[in-house]
Amino acid sequence: MAAFDRPVRLAELAAMLGREVEGDAGTIVRGVAALDRAGPGDLAFVRSAQYRGQLADSRAAAVIVPDGVEPGDRPSIRSPNPALDFARAARHIVGSPAPAAGVSAEARVDASAKVDVTASVAAGAVVGAGAVVGARSVVHGGAVLYRDVQVGADCGIHGGAVLREGTWLGDRVVVQPGAVLGGDGFGFVTDERGERVRMPHLGRVVIEDDVEIGANTTIDRGLLGETRIRRGAKIDNLVQIAHNCDVGERAIIVAQAGLSGSTRVGAGAIFMAQAGSAGHLEVGEGAFVGARAGLHKDVAPGARVFGAPALEDRAWHRAVSALPRLPDVLRRLRAVERALGLRGGRSAGRDEPDEGGR
Repeated sequence: MAAFDRPVRLAELAAMLGREVEGDAGTIVRGVAALDRAGPGDLAFVRSAQYRGQLADSRAAAVIVPDGVEPGDRPSIRSPNPALDFARAARHIVGSPAPAAGVSAEARVDASAKVDVTASVAAGAVVGAGAVVGARSVVHGGAVLYRDVQVGADCGIHGGAVLREGTWLGDRVVVQPGAVLGGDGFGFVTDERGERVRMPHLGRVVIEDDVEIGANTTIDRGLLGETRIRRGAKIDNLVQIAHNCDVGERAIIVAQAGLSGSTRVGAGAIFMAQAGSAGHLEVGEGAFVGARAGLHKDVAPGARVFGAPALEDRAWHRAVSALPRLPDVLRRLRAVERALGLRGGRSAGRDEPDEGGR
């Protein structure tokens, strides 16, 4: 349970969400919790009708419920999107106290850096020459901003994050612990002796407003231009985005996905876990790339692809559903070949798998 020290009436939450209360609007909520772990002072939510059983057993003081789910005698807020309204209610109830404004005496801030008077730079943080930290932004302990980094308003740069030189952040950007923005990309050329020579990466990383970047994610600087993450994109933990990529507005990149250099991802597209792209590909607006998919060609807007190499969803489902039947099909085919005299004994087919692939 996450609790807050200021009790909130259910009527206040409903008004904030623009919803109506069903039952006792004066019910007091002191915290939020999952439906199956909620206590008498907690607000919980019901995602769908399949959780009716958990709702009946829950001890929650109040719930946010979708249409078609009856809360019984429990006070509730009815919502067309319970998860979204719960997220908003949770922020209202629990809150997130901001650190005090100012620069800690134990931070290292270059004399040429500009830190807004409302911003907070914690002990152990480093802010390099020419860097700018905007209004109400927080640089947590252990975060490092190289020279000429620009951080907009209301950003949060968490411990261990590194923003290399020239990295630019808009407003309300969250960078989770250990993320590295603006590192050199993986680019080499081969000299006359066959040695690998690093290409100088002279570009930068641009992160637009309302982007969130997960822990230990790496976003490489452009080779000569820029790597750009557009407004509202959400990037999970342990994601690799290579030089000169362009991730569209509201796109989602899930954990352990990887984009090779100069990949362009359209607005609203989704890359699921461990998906990867070859370089210089276009993933269209609203496309869906399934978990562990391997992209070797462009993906059309709105397309859904799965597998490696990636196939359109219907083709992939047909291929996957056929796999368990292949051993039987092979046995039947070989029986037909033997019956027609097209195939000898097993010795004639040693270069092929025998029945069942054994």
